[in-house]
Amino acid sequence: MMTADGTTAERVELAIGGMTCASCAARVERKLNKVGGVTATVNYATEKAQVSYPSELSVADLTAVVEAAGYSARLPEPEAPDEAPTLRKRLLLSAALTVPLVALAMVPAWQFDYWQWVSLVLAAPVVTWGAWPFHRAAAVNLRHATATMDTLISLGVVAATAWSLYALLFGMAGEIGMRHGFELISSGTAGDSLYFEVAAAVTTFILAGRYFETRAKRRAGAALRALMDLGAKDVTVLRDGEERLVPVTDLHPGDVFVARPGEKIATDGVVTDGGSAVDTSMLTGESVPVEVGPGDAVTGATVNVGGRLLVRATRVGADTRLAQMARLVEAAQNGKAEVQRLADRVSAVFVPAVVFLALATLVVWLATGGATEAAFTAAVAVLIIACPCALGLATPTALLVGTGRGAQLGILIKGPEVLESTRRIDTVVLDKTGTVTTGRMTLVEGDGEVLRLAGAVEAASEHPIGRAIADAARERFGALPAVTEFRSTPGVGVTGVVEGRTVSVGRAKGAAVGVTWDGEVRGTLTVADTIKPTSARAVAELRELGLTPVLLTGDDEGVARAIAAEAGIDEVVAEVLPEGKVDVVKRLQAQGHVVAMVGDGVNDAAALAQADLGLAMGTGTDAAIEASDLTLVRGDLRVAADAIRLARRTLTTIKGNLFWAFAYNVAALPLAALGLLNPMIAGAAMACSSAFVVSNSLRLRRFR
Repeated sequence: MMTADGTTAERVELAIGGMTCASCAARVERKLNKVGGVTATVNYATEKAQVSYPSELSVADLTAVVEAAGYSARLPEPEAPDEAPTLRKRLLLSAALTVPLVALAMVPAWQFDYWQWVSLVLAAPVVTWGAWPFHRAAAVNLRHATATMDTLISLGVVAATAWSLYALLFGMAGEIGMRHGFELISSGTAGDSLYFEVAAAVTTFILAGRYFETRAKRRAGAALRALMDLGAKDVTVLRDGEERLVPVTDLHPGDVFVARPGEKIATDGVVTDGGSAVDTSMLTGESVPVEVGPGDAVTGATVNVGGRLLVRATRVGADTRLAQMARLVEAAQNGKAEVQRLADRVSAVFVPAVVFLALATLVVWLATGGATEAAFTAAVAVLIIACPCALGLATPTALLVGTGRGAQLGILIKGPEVLESTRRIDTVVLDKTGTVTTGRMTLVEGDGEVLRLAGAVEAASEHPIGRAIADAARERFGALPAVTEFRSTPGVGVTGVVEGRTVSVGRAKGAAVGVTWDGEVRGTLTVADTIKPTSARAVAELRELGLTPVLLTGDDEGVARAIAAEAGIDEVVAEVLPEGKVDVVKRLQAQGHVVAMVGDGVNDAAALAQADLGLAMGTGTDAAIEASDLTLVRGDLRVAADAIRLARRTLTTIKGNLFWAFAYNVAALPLAALGLLNPMIAGAAMACSSAFVVSNSLRLRRFR
């Protein structure tokens, strides 16, 4: 890879440890990007950094930068350790101690003599061991002169605990028989205040939020892990005429392997012997098995549901279609949409601003004659209510779920910036061959002796039109007569002697093929690239999304118009050379249209790259897939409409998450600063904000 100044750059993915909120991710990203020549993107939800760096640096140098910022960095392991069990233990013990503690504080009738000292005993393990992850992270941040969400939580818990200890040891709160009530909304009045229940409840609520957030992130990434686990582990290879069972990692391009009924096809390849039906649903979402025979391509991880197949491996390991899919999905999940970059910038300055606001709240309350307890309560509530973790989760969780669900449906979204493109497009250009049509020539008109003799001659031809005529003749007449003296003239046609007659087959006007023998024209056959059965419905769905379809083809106008009419397309651009497809897209863009392009061939790659949104049919070439923004794994045009709909739904979810995360903070901060919000309720509300964002994102798993 080359950088803009022509120097060589390397790329690496690092697993980042110790991040607890979006501001942590922003800090790591900022530190890495300060290093000369380094470009880094850090994703809080996936806990990974995508780093491009100059060749004179090493991974160890990058790791050192991350560690200097107070976090850990390493090359990702095949399966990251699950933090949920540890969090669960911490949460369960904290909850078991917090419930009776809060009950004592809320119900004066239950407050026996010395209850406040029991409260101290119940609270101590929660605010120390339970809250230890927050305190540890806050200490690391303090050493590096920075602040994150953990700083706010730790400050709030320590402040509430310290105030309670002071009141218990040196104030009237420790007196025998002391009682106090509980207020959901603070009255701002002074009293013999203990805040043990606040410190413990905030810790428990936020631990609960972290636990469910961790579980949700793993659920959100489950689709990618399932995708990567689809491949076969072992394969039966033919070597020296014998069948040998070997690990799939020992398979090489060119090896011939066996796929028995019920087995997964080990890797991408071409069938050399046998016939069967292959279930591709796990990769494409297509429920109907595909019939394959000698010469047909098959994809690794699909299931052979019919007969025994011999397959010659063409791509193995990281080059397979499955591996490419996994890389595309993971790259999209690790990226950032533009809306998230704004949230990251806000989070980076938000925490220090909140610490300042909490101090200002305390000072203003005291300066205006407010009670010390009320001032303290308001300041602690500000610290706790403002934690911006919901902002950090808004985009990554939606991306994780949306792209994972897309992978299950055979839709690969290359990156989050693609989502913004889908919202704006108003025109969709459809390449005809292989996209709207099957890409295979088929006889649509002609029969009788004309077809039988023409088929006999064309059986010796390799031309697609010839093969279509020969196949149709075999289907109707069975075995065809032999041909002698066969000659093929490029651009003209073929000639041969069949049953004593000299038969010539050549291109006539349009899609017709003329057939002559013994010097006389005997009839015509019409051969055409037929429309896919689902294309008309797909065009209708694209129209429902507000898009204007345009058919683009190199075929002559008449053929193109016929296909367009059958598919329900009004606008046709025909007789376009491959290099002219880019010009068509540019012309539409110059007219003010935002253009999506759907194609599958090498000659579509440039147009796919030029379009505002490029969609490649996954049944097409690698060049087309590489140039596109969205890849549709199966060759059904309806998936294009599904892809646009899913991308738009994901973008809507992201924006909804960000709105509620911002709105929550904006609405709650003034209440906290005015002393109208109990800190314990603030902690619960903050945890609920994160839970809302994650659960809203998880709704994308139900996309159909």
